[in-house]
Amino acid sequence: MARFNYGGQALIEGVLMRGRDAIAVAVRHPDGDVVWEAERLSDSLVHRHRAANWPFVRGLVVLYETLVVGTKWLTRSAAISAAGEGVELGGGVVALTLTISLAFGIGLFFVLPLLLSQAASVAAPSVGSLGKNLLEGLIRLVVFVGYLLLISRSAEIGRVFQYHGAEHMSIHALEHGDALTPANVRRYPTAHQRCGTEFLLVVVIVSILVFSLLAGQGLIVSIIARLALIPVIVAVSYEVLRWGAKHRSNAVVRWIYMPGIWLQAITTRQPDDSMIEVAIVSLQEALWADGEAIPEGSVYPARRTMAEAGAETRRAREAAEREASLDAAGVPALAEDPDEVRVGAIPAAVTATDSDEQRPRPAGPAGGQVDLGAPDKEPLA
Repeated sequence: MARFNYGGQALIEGVLMRGRDAIAVAVRHPDGDVVWEAERLSDSLVHRHRAANWPFVRGLVVLYETLVVGTKWLTRSAAISAAGEGVELGGGVVALTLTISLAFGIGLFFVLPLLLSQAASVAAPSVGSLGKNLLEGLIRLVVFVGYLLLISRSAEIGRVFQYHGAEHMSIHALEHGDALTPANVRRYPTAHQRCGTEFLLVVVIVSILVFSLLAGQGLIVSIIARLALIPVIVAVSYEVLRWGAKHRSNAVVRWIYMPGIWLQAITTRQPDDSMIEVAIVSLQEALWADGEAIPEGSVYPARRTMAEAGAETRRAREAAEREASLDAAGVPALAEDPDEVRVGAIPAAVTATDSDEQRPRPAGPAGGQVDLGAPDKEPLA
């Protein structure tokens, strides 16, 4: 069993898995194959700094990963699933997308509830400062749940929620030491105690407590203070979520955190086997990148790297363009080479006992796995 709690997020027709030292992404290519890519977290200064594992700081690091890294791969996965090419996005594009997303989220979930509660207090002057703060929290909760219900009506978002369920189910299988096969993964629930949806619910609840300290302030001061306190709320909420996940075996703790599990009935759905295969590929690549062993008996769905898939897509497009130009000129096109074969695919029927022939793994002393250390920071599932 892996020595680190793996987490991730759903993408467009794909799954991102966050390991100890790397992230791995797997996406369903338009041709039906699974394409993947991994990148080291150690390449970022944020993860190299020792403070990244400190309590209350680690929550901000996870937020950074979710926003910056997650936004980049969410956009790139959409490009892969649509056109078959994972175009590398420039920093400016990611920054613009992230800025718009942050502005929308802060405006909808922080500023709007404040404005509505202020308007309600004008209509009902008898409501005190505490009552106005509780009303703001209630409005924020209603807006949050309503937003999830609204976007869940989209067919495209529905597929993302299915991949979200596949991500959780595969992590459950890993944490229970089961072989990573679609049949084993399907036995587990789509909800997970470290889910980002549950984290956002904790943020809403913690914000009610923190913003109660600002009761009685003017509108402008209240808006500025709420914006300034968002990092504090995120840091505290992550520690609360982390504590709850560690003590979920306690009946009282499990009951307290149950609303977060209920809320995942909106943001996760039962996936089909093809989605589970994508999640398995992503998780296996994250484990390999960390030097961890794959559970014995696991299956290895066929896969290609994103670089290989992108090159093949470009070659196919160029060939189609040449054929079109030859057709327009009345010149017969050359037949395709029947001996051409695609490289990079891993046979679908390979099991973990055969995996050493498919991919070398880092070896530690006496043939064991390399111990890269286990930071005290867990990703959201």
